[in-house]
Amino acid sequence: MKRAPLLDPLFFATAVAIFVLDQLTKNWIAATLGPGSGRQVIPIVGDVVRLVYTTNTGAAFGIGQNRSILFTIVALVAVPAITYFNRTVTPRSLLTRLCLGALLGGTLGNLVNRLALGYVIDFVDVGIGDLRWPSFNVADSSFVVGIIVLSVYLFLTDPSRGRPREAADRPDQRYA
Repeated sequence: MKRAPLLDPLFFATAVAIFVLDQLTKNWIAATLGPGSGRQVIPIVGDVVRLVYTTNTGAAFGIGQNRSILFTIVALVAVPAITYFNRTVTPRSLLTRLCLGALLGGTLGNLVNRLALGYVIDFVDVGIGDLRWPSFNVADSSFVVGIIVLSVYLFLTDPSRGRPREAADRPDQRYA
């Protein structure tokens, strides 16, 4: 299997752009809506989409609260894994490189918060009335969108998709 060059400008530029955007928005939210700011909510689309300041010791969208150390370890393992996957993924395309760059940037964005603060700053709040989706941030969004788009793309471009497996590979045909 042919590997991509270690330095992939598109992959790293995407990761850096996501990381910088994530850190800038988190810093702005902390200064604008954080403790002592006197302001609690900025409506974007009425009460449906709004900006709030929340902290999160779990994973994306508040999953697994109070497990910041576990998610820090997971992120430390994920960073080299994502970089390796970018070098070895097939098919290697513009889309795979962008998605993996988004995964790396999102992972690094939340990792930096966990290491520096012990929690992640979330600020996008979506819902109607008391029915609210857990707050999230740019890193969470880029990671989730990157995973979904990458998964669908790899599924759709899998050359073996739709072909019947050989009889020897099918458990129901091994001993027939």
